[in-house]
Amino acid sequence: MTPPGVDHSTDSYLPRHGNGGYRVLHYDLDLDCRVAANRLSGKATITARTVQELTRFSLDLGQLRVEDVRVDGRRATWTHRAGKLRIKPERAIGYGAIFKVEIRYAGKPVPLSGRWGDLGWDELTDGVLVASQPNGSPSWFPCNDRLEKATFLVRLTAPTPYAVIVTGDLVTRRRGAGTTTWVYERNEPTAPYLMSVQIGRYEVIELAAAQKAAIPPRLRTVFRHDFGRHGEIMATFERLFGPYPFREYTVVVADDDLDDPIEAQGMAVFGRNHLDGRRTHERLAAHELAHQWFGNSLTVADWRHIWLNEGFATYAEWLWSAASGGASAGSHATRWHIWLSSQPQDIAVADPGVDRMFDPLVYKRGAVALHALRVRLGDDAFFAMLRSWVGENRHGLVTTGGFRQHASRFAEGPLDALFTDWLDRPALPPLAPAGR
Repeated sequence: MTPPGVDHSTDSYLPRHGNGGYRVLHYDLDLDCRVAANRLSGKATITARTVQELTRFSLDLGQLRVEDVRVDGRRATWTHRAGKLRIKPERAIGYGAIFKVEIRYAGKPVPLSGRWGDLGWDELTDGVLVASQPNGSPSWFPCNDRLEKATFLVRLTAPTPYAVIVTGDLVTRRRGAGTTTWVYERNEPTAPYLMSVQIGRYEVIELAAAQKAAIPPRLRTVFRHDFGRHGEIMATFERLFGPYPFREYTVVVADDDLDDPIEAQGMAVFGRNHLDGRRTHERLAAHELAHQWFGNSLTVADWRHIWLNEGFATYAEWLWSAASGGASAGSHATRWHIWLSSQPQDIAVADPGVDRMFDPLVYKRGAVALHALRVRLGDDAFFAMLRSWVGENRHGLVTTGGFRQHASRFAEGPLDALFTDWLDRPALPPLAPAGR
């Protein structure tokens, strides 16, 4: 029998997203998008392995209409309501078995609404933007919407005037009668929320080695200036963190204003308002690039560990500031420590709670905590620790406990009190002086 809990994940913050009983190995998505009408039709073929015998199982899927479901080629019975596609195969699937699910679906994709606003597939003025963190992926494909990783193959057909940018390596592009089919593969293990689709009237240009950009043609000049040092940011981060973890990096500039940039695996998306000809938002470019190491290659095993994404990417902004002739990381840490001292001290960085996952305190205090660790360890040990943390956990799942244990290998004395003060307790500890 299938035990209870198959419709839920083990994530402490988002248990209703994700499902138990199996692990997805690969997603094969064959999609057709009619941009003007915002209509999407698709076939998802999902390859998975059971971790228990299954007489039924579930996937996450938003408001799209399911037309057919097959398990290992046989028709299955299913229900689809409240974001869950519940499937009963013709016969039970044994423990440890690899099986395939084929789902045909169609409709008008809409983002998922929640406490963080609209997430997932969203219409632009003339195109599509997908921003799924943390749980918007079911808005455009059926998935096990948890943090476990899988590989992807995405074929997406759209009207020819539009460029289609998908997180992954472009395999081929085929012109048809008024449409073009773009094929991308994502061979590095990837969490569903980090898969993204961007569709627009973009010009694709080279940005730097192994980096490209998709931009509205009229913004080419200002983009070239504002992102002119992106190759230097990449080189700085590779020196500090280790080799870039993917084959490519794509910057997309949507021809709409966006509140905040968005990162996906091997991609970052900015709004046209993030270009002003003065590099005002260069720190955001550094932040999103840093997420390729901290968040995308190293992905948190549970959302309560989100400071491992956001604190690290924020500290990377400060490291780029120092490397590019701006304020030192120590100066940034001091400034933000003063700001933190003026805020309510009511959050534990290591477990901020689901309502405060994206609170600025998680970002800034997480970064200041890293600087406190750097002061304790010294530069040589701190950066050796960071590089080995990245290398040893490449394309894996990480936790705060794992980071604490890892950092302790590079310290001459115990770090327990430092981590407890900075990560576990809301009260703000003093910051040891350092001019780095």
